[in-house]
Amino acid sequence: MNVLAEIRSRFLAALTGLADNPAEAAELVRTSQDPKFGDYQANCAMPLAKQQGKNPREVAAEIVARLKIDDLCEKPEIAGPGFINLRLKDAWLQGQLQAAVADERLGVATVVKPRTFVIDYSGPNVAKPMHVGHIRSTVIGDSLVRVLRFLGHKVIGDNHLGDWGTQFGMILYGYHHFLDAEAYKTNPVQELARLYRLVRKLVDYFAGKKELPAQEAALAAKRAELVRQEAVASADPKSEVGKKAAKESRRLAKGVKEDGEALDGLKKQIASIETSPQLSKLAAEHSKIGEATLAETAKLHAGEAENLRLWREFMPACIQDIDHLYERLGIKIDVTLGESFYHDRLAGVVADLKAKGIARESNGAMCVFVPGSEIPFLIQKSDGAFLYATTDLATIQYRMETWKPDAILYVVDHRQGDHFKLLFATARMWGCEQVEFNHVSFGTVLGDDGKPYKTRSGDTVGLEGLLDEAVARAKLVVDENSPELSESERAHVAGVVGIAAVKYADLSQNRTSDYTFSYDKMLAMNGNTATYLQYAYARVRSIFAKGEVTPEALKARGAVIQAIEPAERTLALDVLKLSEALDQVTSDYRPNQLTSYLFELGESYSRFYAQCPVLKAATPEIRNSRLLLCDLTARTLKKGLELLGIDVIEKM
Repeated sequence: MNVLAEIRSRFLAALTGLADNPAEAAELVRTSQDPKFGDYQANCAMPLAKQQGKNPREVAAEIVARLKIDDLCEKPEIAGPGFINLRLKDAWLQGQLQAAVADERLGVATVVKPRTFVIDYSGPNVAKPMHVGHIRSTVIGDSLVRVLRFLGHKVIGDNHLGDWGTQFGMILYGYHHFLDAEAYKTNPVQELARLYRLVRKLVDYFAGKKELPAQEAALAAKRAELVRQEAVASADPKSEVGKKAAKESRRLAKGVKEDGEALDGLKKQIASIETSPQLSKLAAEHSKIGEATLAETAKLHAGEAENLRLWREFMPACIQDIDHLYERLGIKIDVTLGESFYHDRLAGVVADLKAKGIARESNGAMCVFVPGSEIPFLIQKSDGAFLYATTDLATIQYRMETWKPDAILYVVDHRQGDHFKLLFATARMWGCEQVEFNHVSFGTVLGDDGKPYKTRSGDTVGLEGLLDEAVARAKLVVDENSPELSESERAHVAGVVGIAAVKYADLSQNRTSDYTFSYDKMLAMNGNTATYLQYAYARVRSIFAKGEVTPEALKARGAVIQAIEPAERTLALDVLKLSEALDQVTSDYRPNQLTSYLFELGESYSRFYAQCPVLKAATPEIRNSRLLLCDLTARTLKKGLELLGIDVIEKM
């Protein structure tokens, strides 16, 4: 049972007819921050009293008089200026604990009205090794699939692979001109990735050369304006004009710094080609490489035999490489459909949008003009080429026809925010008014320098290498802390702990925030880490091994949880809050709500373990009660970690 939801429902009934917005007022029932104020606390009387011009304690008394909660709680206590403190009845709490003990779902009910969700996540580009940037979409999406499915919703995880875009034009060009046949035979994905990086570097070089004069001119103009504004500000600093100029100077100074850094980066990019004998020679020989790669893409999309043959040759090895990483991460995605799957639909999508008056021609291109947006949503270029926008609309069309979802979630980098606003608006104009579209955005993985996490050479960190390093470092931790385990046992534990550490480190962050990647922090045995929680689970199992007893034997003896001491009562209350945590996850699609709950549960268990002897309890009844509470805690930790896609270890 979701205890908080149940108490709020009782308050909703009591507040109906008393408050203008009873549902909003009922949301002010929260878990108490201090046990001396009870288990839950309602703070709705004060704002309600302010609205009505009454004494808040009198309003609190009126709420309590209307509140029917005596089956759950002791008599409510009105404290301070009108707080309503609630303490669960011991007998009711014990009943809920026993129900959870006997329930595989730990007392978490399925939703009354299940919905159908399509969750679009991971979505790497094939023919390029997955890198650190893919970890966020992959693990956040997987955890949302698990949580929503556990709660009773129908969920389709959809991996929208990038298998048809312009990167294939670059790879095809590279294959035709720069292929190392032996390297391709030995490791095709690695060689295709090398070809992509090489061609991309040359394409970016020519694009940068073309862009450089405009960037230099824009920076010079901004610097000149900064000098002018600074002069105005210094001439009369106390006037409104001077203050406004000073504010504008600060804004311009920041822009000059950022644009200067970007220009320096562009110059370094250009210099890296021109100062390299090999690369400068290739650039001279392939001066039209930008146009040529677009032509290769166009030939592929048109079904040209050779490019289509090569594409089909590349795909199996690329998919196998991606699937290998998913297997290491313990992730199974329901459906994998690349951009190529939707190619035959694109012309029809444009024609339908045009026929319905949603899209119209502008300068030869087909655009959707979304109300309130200055930027049109481009769905077909003037040369007839389709875009990601067209594919995304075709994908929505397919999903609506195939699964008829109530919600489609896109677990994608925050930088795509503008694209999704226009995509969702267009889809609604197209007839998808009743569907919940949600961009589940996330921030960037950073290095210690505060910039996107890179290798020392400046390359993007490969996901395979990142996982290898995490497992290797976990092995050092396990070797140090568990020398009694055999070498094979320690290797197994290190594999589970290392992968879990990477996933949990990401999931424990507020998804919209950037975070700094640190192996040392994520593998710490204390703090909010997977390692800490896995250790807490293993510690419970070690108690049962040491006590030579099993949870099944305890249940057969009729053991009952009696949470008497403060530390064990707090742990008992926290065990029952799994349902509350899952509701918080789904309210805004934030897995870190679950990691926060699990960490608090782990902390409660540590305090209980320190203050309440288990195997050496005063009586057999207390011993059995505490053992059963330990088992319920371990099961809750295991289930919570499972919903995050993380395994536990019986011994570590």
